[in-house]
Amino acid sequence: MTRSRSFAWCTLAAVACCLLIALSPAHAQATKASKASIDRGKYIVQTGGCGDCHSPKVMGPQGPVEHPTLALSGHQATTKVPDVPEGVLGQGKWGALASSDLTAWAGPWGVSFAANLTPDPGTGIGAWTEQMFIDAIRKGKHLGAGRPILPPMPWQVLAQKTDQDLKDMYAYLMSLKPVQNKVPDPIPPKH
Repeated sequence: MTRSRSFAWCTLAAVACCLLIALSPAHAQATKASKASIDRGKYIVQTGGCGDCHSPKVMGPQGPVEHPTLALSGHQATTKVPDVPEGVLGQGKWGALASSDLTAWAGPWGVSFAANLTPDPGTGIGAWTEQMFIDAIRKGKHLGAGRPILPPMPWQVLAQKTDQDLKDMYAYLMSLKPVQNKVPDPIPPKH
């Protein structure tokens, strides 16, 4: 193959990839969102404390604060999960334990990890449609139809939000810079 034909194929492949991204449902919905919807979604996410669990922390002068470049990217795949001490959970003891940055939680349900809420298509919610996001919150199911969303995620409270509230939250989350971070799968309880 000549150099010019090779360049043409590479150019064609790049154009095809851009078209696939641009035509994806998530990208189309994110680009349709108005500034007012994104701003309102930001307000709801920030005042709802989503970053308290979904953002890794760094230590500041008054304690842990959200990591400035990893906000809402969930429990970091590179963070080793400490062992849950034997006999700490259950029957009149502690009901839950949290990792030092509050992105991993252990309780009678096992160990749960805060999800990556950035629009990364492979590890976050970038491949989710707006309806999938709404269904996940309304039904308490990952992707709106998968495994149960585990504690401490207050999906039951968020399910009380209006459709417009959830659409605005989705618009804001889809406007963020994608962070590639594969959050670990939940760990079931030991019986």
